Amino acid sequence: EVQLVESGGGLVQPGGSLRLSCAASGFTFDLYPMTWVRQAPGKGLEWVSRINSGGGTTWYADPVKGRFTTSRDNAKNMLSLQLNSLKTEDTAMYYCVKGDDNDSRGQGTQVTVSS
Repeated sequence: EVQLVESGGGLVQPGGSLRLSCAASGFTFDLYPMTWVRQAPGKGLEWVSRINSGGGTTWYADPVKGRFTTSRDNAKNMLSLQLNSLKTEDTAMYYCVKGDDNDSRGQGTQVTVSS
């Protein structure tokens, strides 16, 4: 059974930073690309970033490009997302996803950016 557990969210002021983590289990982690998505209050899921199975290639949505960095540790089955220069519009629940399967996401971790 695929299990993804996100952590690391919190309340931060604009311009601040957070580091999100995702612990994966129940599948062969290093065979799959991984994706971060987010959902702001009252909105649908928004794609944020993707990393290939080996960790050498990453992609980012335009709103976060240059501010967010995703990485992975295949030895530990861990995915990370470094969030820098946070803006109020980054406020959302953040989820990690196996490949493109949004239904695989875990319970999420809340990021709130507010002064």
